[in-house]
Amino acid sequence: MNWQSAIKGFQSYLKLERSLAPNSIEAYSRDIEKLAQFAGDTDLKPETITLADLRRFINWVNELGMIPSSQARILSGIKAFYKYLLMDDVIKVDPSELLESPKIARKLPDTLGYDDINRIIAAIDLSKPEGTRNKAILEVLYGCGLRVSELTELKLSNLYLDIEFIKVTGKGSKERLVPIGGAAVKALQLWINEVRVHVPVKKGEEDLVFLNRRGSRLSRVYIFMIIKELAALAGVKKTISPHTFRHSFATHLVEGGADLRAVQEMLGHESITTTEIYTHLDREYLKSTIIQFHPRN
Repeated sequence: MNWQSAIKGFQSYLKLERSLAPNSIEAYSRDIEKLAQFAGDTDLKPETITLADLRRFINWVNELGMIPSSQARILSGIKAFYKYLLMDDVIKVDPSELLESPKIARKLPDTLGYDDINRIIAAIDLSKPEGTRNKAILEVLYGCGLRVSELTELKLSNLYLDIEFIKVTGKGSKERLVPIGGAAVKALQLWINEVRVHVPVKKGEEDLVFLNRRGSRLSRVYIFMIIKELAALAGVKKTISPHTFRHSFATHLVEGGADLRAVQEMLGHESITTTEIYTHLDREYLKSTIIQFHPRN
């Protein structure tokens, strides 16, 4: 099997059997194209590559200067690729099975205190139409813990404000219901009912919640710029991004005693391990939980 047909088959598998989003399929494809580039120098085919060849490939990637997290992502793509080849009977033994991931330092997320968040929201100029929108953006980011892509793609038809829930499309096109609190509901209703109704909406964008003044969707970069500008106005010196509000949402829930599984569900994390990173921020909460529930205490 040549590399081109193997990659095309892999793309179909990711789309039809794993139901991955186009961006994820593109990222996986790029990873296998790198492997094909490496294999092309030695005339290796997808089905003839060995574990030793894959280890040499990881060293080759390392020499290109890729950081461990990028190497780990490439390795994840390789494992998925060989799982597909195994399922398709192209190979009998998976050469990637014993391939080790590079050690990745786990970076603790930056968070904002509740006072910082209030100061940033208070810095919004509500006399301008975009001020009402920007307040709704920050209230939803912090109140629901959304990723910025989930915010920009949020749809009017997925708002259930009467029962205080919104439906969000996350990574891998997976949908989840997220509770939304009173402050975020009020800010959203003001934006939708008082300001958005006067925006000339571009064709195809009618169902999007957040729009610019020309009626087009907001970009991730635009959201980032709004937050940076407001943080500067509020005198918040930390380096922050839209994701900082998501981290703060999770951290404040865990500090308040929220169940980690519930936080995992709200954030849309596949693994509880990803959510556990937030527990570092409240050692006293963990200590009190052990004292309260451990039978020896």
